[in-house]
Amino acid sequence: MEYITSRKNRIITHLKELSTDGVYRRQTGEFVCDGEKMLREALVFGAEITCILWGGEPVFKIPESIRQYSCPPDLMQYVSPLKNSAGPVFGVKIQSAEAGVNKITSVIVLENVQDPGNVGTVIRTADAMGIGAVILAGDCADIYNPKTVRATMGGIFRQTVFEMGCEELRSYVNLNGLKLYGAALSDSAEDIRKMNLKGAAVAIGSEGRGLSEKLLALCDGQLIIPMRPDCESLNAAVAASIVMWEMSR
Repeated sequence: MEYITSRKNRIITHLKELSTDGVYRRQTGEFVCDGEKMLREALVFGAEITCILWGGEPVFKIPESIRQYSCPPDLMQYVSPLKNSAGPVFGVKIQSAEAGVNKITSVIVLENVQDPGNVGTVIRTADAMGIGAVILAGDCADIYNPKTVRATMGGIFRQTVFEMGCEELRSYVNLNGLKLYGAALSDSAEDIRKMNLKGAAVAIGSEGRGLSEKLLALCDGQLIIPMRPDCESLNAAVAASIVMWEMSR
């Protein structure tokens, strides 16, 4: 195992750029993860790991086909997207999801949800609730941002996630025979407690603006989560979690 001490080492610069540069992540087709738990999850669920940087000796056995490196604690802190990280930091190949390959029976859609923690939480919850796919539409947080990845708590290795525009979304739900509903604060929205969301796709917008008029126009109906009159809105991840609970009942 190579012991690295310089910030200029190619492995260090590569992992650092994966942590900080979204364009670089897309160009290389890789993203970065941090921590022993995430590494174990990645191995169990068959993620393609490109390299591992340990802050010392490996904690557990790693397949021989995966390149491994070691570095001192100060260099680990430089590379890691986390504060006070013990590592390991590792690279993972981005797996392209093929829309339409498998029949999907439930979908949660996020539109313009820009907070990485919210997007990651929704992916984590979708995995827990058995939702078929998460679709990111519009200007959502980068799924491969380290903050998003961390918030998924390993769900990124298990949950199907697509990125697509509104027109593609409508075609996708039609292909899978799904009804598309939009969560909206409108007089025409139906109480979610009275709806049957089996075989549905439900779209959640950003907290500040809600769903765009363009996406709402594509919906077969609208739903609302009842709240006290003096409450204006819910956090996007909380709203999506309530919806996914109803979808999975």
